[in-house]
Amino acid sequence: MRLIKKAQIMEADGIRRALTRISHEIIERNKGTDNLALIGVRTRGVPLARRIAQKIAGIEGVILPVGILDISLYRDDLTSLADQPIVNKTEIPFSVAEKTIVLVDDVIYTGRTVRAALDAIIDLGRPNAIQLAVLVDRGHRELPIRADFVGKNVPTSRQELIAVCLTETDGEDSVYIMARDMA
Repeated sequence: MRLIKKAQIMEADGIRRALTRISHEIIERNKGTDNLALIGVRTRGVPLARRIAQKIAGIEGVILPVGILDISLYRDDLTSLADQPIVNKTEIPFSVAEKTIVLVDDVIYTGRTVRAALDAIIDLGRPNAIQLAVLVDRGHRELPIRADFVGKNVPTSRQELIAVCLTETDGEDSVYIMARDMA
């Protein structure tokens, strides 16, 4: 079974506009940038967090710290993924204690990735608050988790997938709805 592109739902300009809007919303919700930090969930949440940080720097003139979070060991499906899961390094060069953390990921689906990320962040310290920014919300939550900042809401079936492609990881900026080819 392979995946086929069913539809392109965002292109480079759409992603840029969504991240600009999210950046403004983060500043507004937090009444500025004091005590704010961004943490991107590996893999595609990291370049998205860096892009948001750049946009906020352009708007506010403040460079926010950006961390990289690997949630592999916090996943509730770890044993079903592989015998030897690939664990990457978490790189958070600042204390999360007493900060407002904006957790950044590409897609929110069931909420399980976010739950794992919350556990990982709490293990590092106690932030004042954790907010969630995602490029795409595709619905189908299994846990009571919602994003604070959303680039685009895309209703999907459970059989469909969302593929976020970013220049930093995939050589292009686009978002696709993917379908399983049963042929």
